[in-house]
Amino acid sequence: MSKNTFRGGVHPFEGKELAKDAPLTPYLPKGDLVFLLNQHIGKPAQAVVKKGDHVLAGQVIGEADGFVSANIISSVSGTVKDVRKCKTVLGTSAMGIIVENDGQYTLAEGIGVETDPATLSNQDIVNRVKAAGIVGMGGAGFPTHVKLMPKNPEAIEYVIANGAECEPYITCDDQLMRSNAAEIVKGVEIMLRLFPNAQGMVLIEENKPEAIAAMKAACQGTAVTVKEVKTKYPQGGERSIISVVTGRHLKLGVLPADLGCIVDNVTTIRSIYRAVVFNEPLMERNFTVSGEGTANPSNFNVRIGTMMEELLEAAGGFKEGTDPEKLICGGPMMGFPLANLQVPVCKNNNALTVLAKDPVAEAQKQMTACLRCGRCNHVCPEGLTPQQMAVAAERKNYDRYENKLYGLECIACGSCTFICPAKRPLMQLFKQTKAEIMAAKRKG
Repeated sequence: MSKNTFRGGVHPFEGKELAKDAPLTPYLPKGDLVFLLNQHIGKPAQAVVKKGDHVLAGQVIGEADGFVSANIISSVSGTVKDVRKCKTVLGTSAMGIIVENDGQYTLAEGIGVETDPATLSNQDIVNRVKAAGIVGMGGAGFPTHVKLMPKNPEAIEYVIANGAECEPYITCDDQLMRSNAAEIVKGVEIMLRLFPNAQGMVLIEENKPEAIAAMKAACQGTAVTVKEVKTKYPQGGERSIISVVTGRHLKLGVLPADLGCIVDNVTTIRSIYRAVVFNEPLMERNFTVSGEGTANPSNFNVRIGTMMEELLEAAGGFKEGTDPEKLICGGPMMGFPLANLQVPVCKNNNALTVLAKDPVAEAQKQMTACLRCGRCNHVCPEGLTPQQMAVAAERKNYDRYENKLYGLECIACGSCTFICPAKRPLMQLFKQTKAEIMAAKRKG
């Protein structure tokens, strides 16, 4: 096993102190809920309800459409008001199911019935995870049942619970590990049944001592261990985790399973436990509302489909005397700027960050030509050369960008943008370039 850090990386202002001690508080939605059908990587689900239908909490309202897809589950009981295009956090539109909450939260039949996982076959476990609509809840949204079915289960060496939570401000995973450590460990143990030669591990950054203590206590007497790693961004990235644990580099197009690893966020793994043991589909997730513009930074246990506007209200709204300049879905490094809060919380959304000042607007005022200082090269966790990539991208030299500079290996972590003294929007340029290259490949 390698050292407790990875190459490159940066140390942005953490902002964790704002919400790190705010306990996970259940929040029950007041208004209508919106369930987008594309809350995962892969094909969007297909709606199986129509306007006027009555639905129950835990009922499948969107069925997975293909292998890489995921069920959409209603998190409330109520009436379907419409099935139509709705706004997403990206500012685009996607098909969604709008449900009028009846406030009763009546559960569908069979949910909550406890089962001894020892009585289930491996296929039963995967089937329960699939039926529950579980996806990667750290941000990626990859359907979890697919991840649990690698070509060669015997070759998996590590099942890793990702508790790094390296993005600034976000603290809901920290709180989950403090309050639900035992369920996370049991979730890892269920996953280990699928991989007979693997060892279980919970990876946590050193800036979460309470979570580390809680997870170590829960791991006692089990086959699961805790690995403390250096606090450095982007430690929570799948490639960084694999590098730290195995010393191996995950290249573009290579799956973690090909390097002997299954990596899932701690929230995802707790959801696996709840689905397998209690037949509980994915209806809720943990969510942080934080930032200097928030009146009462908070951590919530929120029903999927709840509007973000409600959650900001629940956190006291904007801090008195402030006029926040930026709203972000997620954190400031990899999150998405929001035009408004009339968008729903999806499975892979973990935070709303309210910034008093817009760092992007400030950077634009200070931007200069590249200074050729090489700092971006030094901090890139993938070992790329952002300085040269930027030149190729600006010149639309896609062949050099992809085949000489390996630009598609960029994970869009934003470390280069953060460290750049010339305040150049490198990450945004690289994301745009990747999109253009991939669009050309699809046409070709």
